[in-house]
Amino acid sequence: MLFSSFSFLFWFLPTVLALYFLPALLPGRRSLAWQNGVLLVASLLFYAWGEPLYVFLMIGLIAADTLTGVLLARTHSRALLALAVAGHVGLLILFKYLSFFAGLVGLSLTAPRLPIGISFYTFQALSYLVDVYRRDVLPERNPATFGVYLALFPQLIAGPIVRYTDVDRALHERTHTVAGAADGARRFSAGLAKKVLLANPMGALFTHFTALPELSLVGALGALLGFSFQIYFDFSGYSDMAIGLGRIFGFDFPENFRYPYIAKSITDFWRRWHITLSSFFREYVYIPLGGNRRGRARTVLNLFVVWTLTGLWHGAAWSFVLWGVYYFVLLALEKFVLARFLPRLPLFLRHALTLLAISLGWMLFAFDGSTAALCFAALGRFLGALVGQNGLVIGADLYDLLRHLPLLALCALGATPLPRKLYARCAARAAWLTAVLPICALLLAVIELSDAGFNPFLYFRF
Repeated sequence: MLFSSFSFLFWFLPTVLALYFLPALLPGRRSLAWQNGVLLVASLLFYAWGEPLYVFLMIGLIAADTLTGVLLARTHSRALLALAVAGHVGLLILFKYLSFFAGLVGLSLTAPRLPIGISFYTFQALSYLVDVYRRDVLPERNPATFGVYLALFPQLIAGPIVRYTDVDRALHERTHTVAGAADGARRFSAGLAKKVLLANPMGALFTHFTALPELSLVGALGALLGFSFQIYFDFSGYSDMAIGLGRIFGFDFPENFRYPYIAKSITDFWRRWHITLSSFFREYVYIPLGGNRRGRARTVLNLFVVWTLTGLWHGAAWSFVLWGVYYFVLLALEKFVLARFLPRLPLFLRHALTLLAISLGWMLFAFDGSTAALCFAALGRFLGALVGQNGLVIGADLYDLLRHLPLLALCALGATPLPRKLYARCAARAAWLTAVLPICALLLAVIELSDAGFNPFLYFRF
């Protein structure tokens, strides 16, 4: 089920909200037990909507990880932790990487259909078990309560990746306020508008140019801008919707994006883009490997491992592996070779170079074909067009790009903190705008959805 669908907006969500807030007059703990129960059932139904079979996998994981957490707290067994980690990684390999790894040794195996969101909720389960082993958190003994953590529908499918420490208190004691719910509704509306009004048209722009028989430099530039804006507004829009829904239900999920396209370096970009994924790899892979505490050679090796795994996390294809290695090279160069040179460049030039490197990297995502040969062939044709191999303009390319300039300008503006600052300033002068503007954004998104087809989120496939 998609957040940007009529079935979610006008059936599922209103029903869940009505049931969730039904026992408002009940005593505190009885009310919380009811609300957690509603969230668990709703989350399993939400998952079963798109994965009717794999919902049993989710139920099995909830039961197994609840028991494993309790046993880890009692025994502090490294062997049990290793077995649990191996089990979760084994599930990822089975569903996501079986065909890829088999192909490396010359075998032809077909993996089962990939469960939606498995990369996200598997990482949440792993972080919980490791934190219990480290004694950073107490184990959750109630499977229903743990199930709310693992399967909570606002962030179940595409994050943010929520650590148990982020929601531990809210799972056992949370308060609801009108102000908090209103803030969550505003955040949800903003995310829906990002997805429907910005990401979808940018995706259509990318599709239009890349579907042409021959791509000019102008067409390649339009495709580059289209996909770069699509992936940002698509994923950050989903994160905004997830965070907004979480606030309505009394949870404070961590921020996942902080205007990554204003970054002035690749390091800065990864402090702003998909923050919860970066935090996971830093906390559970990079630091345990030794981080940067064991000399330069070991630091470089650790970075290579982390970024290769980051690429593989996104997909079982050589294009994603290459994407991870691409960022490893950029970060290693920035850290060890260009550290003294880059700060001397003008800020606008550093920003421009960073955006260029990021946009080119996204092309590895855009052309993730079924085989490495198809992917790299498509990427090669695109890069050739981008350097003018096919000429500056072909047919109506320039016209097609120019007629999208207002929307491209709106996307560029929306990728900066300026709209938020303007909204805050306007709201301070006229409080009614805090209700009117989100309602207008919601209505525009709904109107657009009424004329749109299926519009899944890009990160569902990861």
